[in-house]
Amino acid sequence: MPDGVIKVIRSKDAKTSAIPVIGSDSKTYGDEVVTRVIAVKNVSVRELSPLLRQLNDNAGAGNVVHYDPANIIMITGRAAVVNRLAEIIERVDRAGNKDVTIVSLNNASASEMVRIVESLNKSADKSVPEFLVPKVVADDRTNSVLISGDPKVRARLKALIHQLDREMATRDDNQVIYLKYAKAEDLVETLKGISANLQAKEGGQAKSTTNKDEVSINADKGTNSLVISAPPDLMRKLKDIITQLDIRRAQVHIEAMIVEVQEGDGLNFGVQWGSEDGGIIQYGNSPVGIGSYMVAQKEAEDQTKTETRYGPDGKPYTYQTTESGDYSSLAKLLGGVNGTAVAIAMGDWTALVNAVRTNRNANVLSTPSITVLDNQEAELSVGQEVPVQTGSTSSSNNDNPFTTVERKDVGIQLTVTPQINEGDSVKLDIKQVVSQVADAQGAVDIRFDKRELNTAVLVKDGSMIALGGMMQEKALESESKVPILGDIPVLGSLFRSTNNETVKTNLLIFIKPTIIRDGMTADGITQRKYNYIRAQQLYEAEKGMRLLDKDKPVLPKYGDDMDLPAEVRAFVSQLEHK
Repeated sequence: MPDGVIKVIRSKDAKTSAIPVIGSDSKTYGDEVVTRVIAVKNVSVRELSPLLRQLNDNAGAGNVVHYDPANIIMITGRAAVVNRLAEIIERVDRAGNKDVTIVSLNNASASEMVRIVESLNKSADKSVPEFLVPKVVADDRTNSVLISGDPKVRARLKALIHQLDREMATRDDNQVIYLKYAKAEDLVETLKGISANLQAKEGGQAKSTTNKDEVSINADKGTNSLVISAPPDLMRKLKDIITQLDIRRAQVHIEAMIVEVQEGDGLNFGVQWGSEDGGIIQYGNSPVGIGSYMVAQKEAEDQTKTETRYGPDGKPYTYQTTESGDYSSLAKLLGGVNGTAVAIAMGDWTALVNAVRTNRNANVLSTPSITVLDNQEAELSVGQEVPVQTGSTSSSNNDNPFTTVERKDVGIQLTVTPQINEGDSVKLDIKQVVSQVADAQGAVDIRFDKRELNTAVLVKDGSMIALGGMMQEKALESESKVPILGDIPVLGSLFRSTNNETVKTNLLIFIKPTIIRDGMTADGITQRKYNYIRAQQLYEAEKGMRLLDKDKPVLPKYGDDMDLPAEVRAFVSQLEHK
């Protein structure tokens, strides 16, 4: 009595008064009125409460209340009675402890058996608390069923499982399995190999040979399904393997960057000489030879012809005609001139002076990208087909000639096979070819610049790596001259031809893989590229396009009207403007 006051109340009012709540470790005895809360683990408090009320002093302060959701009992009464009831609850709850029974199956599937038993339990009395319902679990590794609960219930379920686990009248089980992600044709050979291996392990080589005809695995392409005929035990194992193989495969979005920077300078100067008597000073590093030039120039001159004719009186007279020269050879020759070519005539000699200086700068950036399934090869080709003459034939009298032409792919070719590894790293088997036409004269004598890379790398998801590159610096210098005369200071320039060229080339290739495991990541990548090309269209539309009217084609905003055809969108737009 902390305050030194004793309060006397009626016993029937004691259970609603401020009486102490004690725990299992409290040492309270006698007729003191107390309340105790007890958690029951293995039996139902709904069934236990009526029994305890019969043992409690209900005429006085005694009371027993249960709470089903938490499976607890609250007892109020004299301390001696409450302690006795708590001991009874402890013994009853201990008797309810569950053992586990393991039932091994010989013919049926453990998972299928559990499904049947749980269906029976669901249709049973729903008033039974959940913790008293027997638990049935399948162990697919040993093909057995684990049962926990009341011994009588376990015995009943065990007998039921043994009755269901009987060998079928026919050994074969036919099933059609519809695949969600995998391709049926690709799984057939894998499953046939696995079934043969499982049969050999279970029954030895002799049994495997006997049961070989009992297993049939075929693919139906139209429905992307597998039609399997096999004994039940083998069917169960094959279905487990199919479940593990028929999963959604991740994808990899691969972005490549090819950067090529090239710069070069060149200078070509030369003087060639030729005389009408046939003497020439000509150099091979000059774009136009003096000999060819003089012949073409001669063909281009007008020709005057003189002939004798007779008049009506029979007297002869001289008649002259002028024929225009042929400029075709001269035009073709001068068409190959790059820079300056000046011809200077001095008496019988003609000097052909050619001079050209070149500056070349190039900056090429290519960004091919491709999305591919994990462990699937993908190929991207962007470029054009160039015709290359491979041969020509004609008959003896030059009639019915024909030429054979082969087309070569020129541009960017990217072949890649990704493999997603543990830790979000991607192994890439890459083959990349960058080619272009270097020089061509029609379809003959075509030269190609080709850069090829074939490698395998390991890259972290979302990271960029340099695959390789080439840094090349080339300096070319050639000189042709007349002996002795070409070595004379200053004047020697009139008797020689020089060609100098310097070229620097830098080529680097980068690659960046991004793993796509869900639709959100794929939608993000698509939206980024979609918005980029739409921004380019808006920019060009704002600049203006003279050949188009005011309604310029522009992609809609990402996500707007994406599922409607163009004619439907136009119709809806007309309705909105009315």
